[in-house]
Amino acid sequence: MVEYGHMESSILVINSGSSSLKFSLLDTATHQVIAKGIAEELKTPRANFTIKANNAKETDKLDDPSFEGAMQRLFDELEERGLKRTVMAVGHRVVNGIDKFTHPVRLTDKIVDEIEALKPYAPLHNPPAAAAMRAAMKVMPELPQVAVFDTAFHSTMPEYAFRYAVPDDWYQDYGVRRYGFHGTSYKYVSNRAAQLLNIPIEDSAFVIAHIGSGASLAAVLNGQSVDTTMGFTPLDGIVMCTRAGSVDPAIIPYMMDRLGESAEEIVDDLNHRSGLLGMSGFSSDQREVSAAATKGDEKSAIAMETLAYSIAKNIAAMMVALPRVDALIFTAGAGENASGLRAGIVEHLKVFNYQIDKDQNKRIRGRNGLDGVISEKDTPVIMAIRTNEELVIAEETEAVVSGKKAAAKGKGAKAAKRPRFTPRNWNDE
Repeated sequence: MVEYGHMESSILVINSGSSSLKFSLLDTATHQVIAKGIAEELKTPRANFTIKANNAKETDKLDDPSFEGAMQRLFDELEERGLKRTVMAVGHRVVNGIDKFTHPVRLTDKIVDEIEALKPYAPLHNPPAAAAMRAAMKVMPELPQVAVFDTAFHSTMPEYAFRYAVPDDWYQDYGVRRYGFHGTSYKYVSNRAAQLLNIPIEDSAFVIAHIGSGASLAAVLNGQSVDTTMGFTPLDGIVMCTRAGSVDPAIIPYMMDRLGESAEEIVDDLNHRSGLLGMSGFSSDQREVSAAATKGDEKSAIAMETLAYSIAKNIAAMMVALPRVDALIFTAGAGENASGLRAGIVEHLKVFNYQIDKDQNKRIRGRNGLDGVISEKDTPVIMAIRTNEELVIAEETEAVVSGKKAAAKGKGAKAAKRPRFTPRNWNDE
């Protein structure tokens, strides 16, 4: 984070959770983060507000614990620092726009209603996002507001990649399909990788592993998603910190009978009591579980190996979607920093001749401010790259507001171009 000095214009990026509101203020000229912070424990008496700006951090109680109260406090803090006048627009992260919103959209009351109506697809994420949007539109009605969707990046997946083999009416009438998430991360990382490798993004092929508290993989061809591991919800895919990832769906009624729980309670277990937490029995933090595994804790050791194997197996699956792989890329919290986990994953990929450079793997970490290649010379390229989702949201927001990118008014944006599907000849020769 840098000092703001004489900044002329900025974009405010909002990322809201069920009881939190994170924000970042980015200079439109330099793309540097000028201020950032979070309002936490909203809707409770413990609500608090933290802001970091000009190399100083302040935290205190939030008198009004609502989203509107948090948003008002945010704008008051920016005004007190002389930053409010620089804000040209607000960009909101929205987790799920299904196939209705495939581009960023400029917000209206109708658009916010439509986003909130997608609650069945993202019950934990879309309602607080809608609450934050309404609060921002009320507190700063003169500012343009834009929604940027995690799912939009994956709208280029071919139909055979996003369809589940379920009855056709489930898809046609109820939208049951793979949507994918972490799209802003994949967009940033694929462009950054192309830049570092000095290849055009229009002629690139990457497998990207976004390994944070939520984790997924994607196959990105020429800057567009062609497959991903998360599905109808962020529960699907690889093993995560508290999520099980892909499991046999018949487990749900089986455990309902054994535990006397409802389907919703079992799904909650799979979302919040599984993954590393469920297997280790004590923590969802990869750093704590890996430390325990190293000291000989058997449950933690099995949990870490299951995580590494799950990721490696799905990396291999993502390769199928590509004509070649220019680089395998690790990103997000653990992907950027957990050199031991990266090494463990690559151990399972020897069949593809992936080999990690031990020294580079230890050196190239997000916490060291470094991106780069971590593979041995003359072996398939492996990289670690710091993601920057806030920058993508800011750039998308600025593009919409400046008219460089078409935005929908009252409807979802026009669908992104999907590769044409040509049926093959399935006759036996």
